[in-house]
Amino acid sequence: MHAPQRPPIPVETLLLAYRSGIFPMADTREDTEVFWVEPRDRAIIPLGGLHISKSLRKVIRADRFLVTVDRAFEQVIRACAAPRAEHPETWISERIVQSYLGLHRAGNAHSVECWLPGEDGWPQLVGGLYGVAFDRVFCGESMFSRVPDASKVALAWLVALMRRAGYALLDCQFMTDHLRSMGATELAQADYRRLVERAQGQPQCSLVEAWRVFDGGYAAGVAAAAGAGVAGAEGRAAGLPEASALGEAGPSSPGKLIMQSLIQTS
Repeated sequence: MHAPQRPPIPVETLLLAYRSGIFPMADTREDTEVFWVEPRDRAIIPLGGLHISKSLRKVIRADRFLVTVDRAFEQVIRACAAPRAEHPETWISERIVQSYLGLHRAGNAHSVECWLPGEDGWPQLVGGLYGVAFDRVFCGESMFSRVPDASKVALAWLVALMRRAGYALLDCQFMTDHLRSMGATELAQADYRRLVERAQGQPQCSLVEAWRVFDGGYAAGVAAAAGAGVAGAEGRAAGLPEASALGEAGPSSPGKLIMQSLIQTS
């Protein structure tokens, strides 16, 4: 018998915690309680220090994935919480899911999604990440990938979007080999708190507005090239067009603009 679900954590409580360098986790998927974590050491990715391999640069430039922002936040967080072979359990409980959905509705939690064409010609969600945004800080919470490179592409896009929007700090919470390979560094919690204080104030624009600059109508072009059709479940739920034009990168394709931005600002 499952314990009754507790109410979501209030948005104000979550934002106060993040500004204080603290975040919630659960012991298991079914847990109704949360505990608050303040890491001794904090992982961050300097916005000018993202490491992108040659093979990943080719993937990004070729627009192998259709990349969107805030089109499928709940799908992303639930995909991050889903069991995996190497991680059958998760810290993302249903209470955590509902709490971050509240943050998303309040405009303080965002997702970056990667899509590939499904058998029905409509985009299927194959990777992405989500996190919490306040002031000029983005705290990455989790990422997932159902095909090679999807989460790496989402992270590269996030860094480019943050730079375009005027963010100052990308927090990754805990260091992993995957994050270290992409340029993450570790610092003491006290030093992290000082960076958070320096990142106060509003960014120049939202991540969605920055995405529109790089996308440049590409998603609309996919729709025009593909025409009308029968929507697949995920693509339809996210309001995406048919995907038959994915991978046909033009001279000013989003992926090429992203790579130009990262190279010029690194």
